Amino acid sequence: MILSPYERMIAKRYLLPNKGEGFIFVVAGFSVGAVALGVAALIIVMSVMNGFRAELFDKITGLNGHAIIQGYDGVLGDWQPIEAAALKTPGVTKATPLIEQPLMASGNGRVAGVLVRGQTMDDILHNPTLSNHVVQGDLKSITPGSGRVAIGSALAQQLGASVGSDITLISPDGKSTPVGTVPRMVTYTVGAIFEVGVYQYDQAYVVMPMQDAQSLLMLGDGVGQIEIQTTNPDKVGEILAPLQPVVHDRGVIIDWKQMNAALFEALEVERVAMFVVLCIIILVAAFNIASSLIMLVRAKTRDIAILRTMGASRRSMTKVFMTVGLTIGMVGIVSGAIIGAIFLFFRQDVVDGIQRLTGQDLWDPKIRVLTTLPSKTDPVEVGAIIAVTLVLTFLATLFPARRAAATDPVQVLRYE
Repeated sequence: MILSPYERMIAKRYLLPNKGEGFIFVVAGFSVGAVALGVAALIIVMSVMNGFRAELFDKITGLNGHAIIQGYDGVLGDWQPIEAAALKTPGVTKATPLIEQPLMASGNGRVAGVLVRGQTMDDILHNPTLSNHVVQGDLKSITPGSGRVAIGSALAQQLGASVGSDITLISPDGKSTPVGTVPRMVTYTVGAIFEVGVYQYDQAYVVMPMQDAQSLLMLGDGVGQIEIQTTNPDKVGEILAPLQPVVHDRGVIIDWKQMNAALFEALEVERVAMFVVLCIIILVAAFNIASSLIMLVRAKTRDIAILRTMGASRRSMTKVFMTVGLTIGMVGIVSGAIIGAIFLFFRQDVVDGIQRLTGQDLWDPKIRVLTTLPSKTDPVEVGAIIAVTLVLTFLATLFPARRAAATDPVQVLRYE
């Protein structure tokens, strides 16, 4: 919207308070604040939701892959041909055997349910989700036959274990005796403690070499499943479709969407719901802008009439008041973006400060899954938020601007 010099002058004049017009300026200030809060809230919430999803996805697929091939009875005996076929499938970047089995663990007189993971040494040492989050010990000490394992930080705390401590894994599949099956109990030494940032993993995982897991669970050369990584996780179903005939009589292919469908669908629904709800804040701010403009039009009726008699067109009056309203909206948008960026930068400090102030644990990892508040700002979403705010602000200026343009100078100045 291009303004002439006198239109810019008038718009600037109306944006600044005049004597006796302080109330109108205060209302306009509230409008700017409401827009800023609405934009900031949308940016913060959407960024946190995106960060939550991205962090969960990275941690989950980092440990469990984009898909798994699991045997019908929980065991893949002759798994090498399936692994070879998976590696030859276009779009598959990695296929590695894996064992996962829920067991019981005891240590220092404490007992906890655990999930034993038997992995290849290459996977243990070079999986960034695991290797980059070791807080104690060294994964290189976890070698086949060493009797050493790596455990999650929350599990270590639960069992009172540290590097060098002994823990006992209890498997119900043990030796058969005349009085029944005696559980198999094997003692291991903690060689490393990791913290991947997902509480459920840090609380349950016990990682050991594949050979040790096969010996513990008496699987022979069998494995539990084959973990698969692909070039595009969003198209994992299409990529693995050619592999279905190879495994249909041995097992089933389960991708990350099926394994975590409820969680990611709930996140997506909550994300959309939060966007709609927070847009209402911006809608309220738009109503505030409309209210302040209506009051400004009422206060400037005589000025508008004089301008009209001096040759100002209806179109000029419309442009002036639309400019005033859009300026208020844009100032609010810029302020909201700055507030949102500052909050996101110091988000964890804000959470910690509120926790210290209230004495409440606002980010309990047992409930929130992740140990820290994540954030990932999407420029496209920020652009959409700004566009929605501008559209609502524009619509809010239409009625007051048209009322100003419709002012009849004859009626206003008749008794002047």
